Amino acid sequence: MERRRLIFAVCLLIPTVWIFGFLWFIDAVKQSHIKNGDTVDAIVVLTGGSLRLDAGLALLAAKKAPKLFVSGVYDGISVQQLLRLSRSQPDALDCCITLGYAATDTHGNAAETALWMRAQGHKSLLLVTANYHMPRSLLEFQHALPRIDISTHPVSPPHVPLEKWWSNPGTGLLLLGEYNKYLLASARLLISSAFGSNRVTKDS
Repeated sequence: MERRRLIFAVCLLIPTVWIFGFLWFIDAVKQSHIKNGDTVDAIVVLTGGSLRLDAGLALLAAKKAPKLFVSGVYDGISVQQLLRLSRSQPDALDCCITLGYAATDTHGNAAETALWMRAQGHKSLLLVTANYHMPRSLLEFQHALPRIDISTHPVSPPHVPLEKWWSNPGTGLLLLGEYNKYLLASARLLISSAFGSNRVTKDS
């Protein structure tokens, strides 16, 4: 009988914790604000939407940082092509932009950026990505770049309305999927830390 009660309690606890965690995640996304100082060493944009690149280029033009790193770019895309797609002037900004082609996911974005930041000797960055993607991105970046000062610049895509998200199936499914990815990333990083795995991209 005691064993059955314990199993029942665990079965009840897991979904309860998951639901409260999901509500916390949605609130964290809603409450995400732009947190950037005067200047940083580099602006880092994670590909996945034109608004992200536009925001990164605007920050570069506003001299928030002397360099812009775009992580997760498709092979064959050049800086000039990227600027034309965003309708920016190639001659004005292409000297200050570096493209990363190795990353295929958020974990890869963090690893690729860590290698570039270390090679450049940078100590601070401004992370630009979608608001719903920011919690997981920040989790990965803080793990991959533990000694780097990371500021955030979340972008709010108009097709992902956070108010009354439950009434929009597309937004609800997107947030649900992103939350589950956040949990998986948290578990992976926790296990990695527990077993003392060395970071390939550890900042020195």
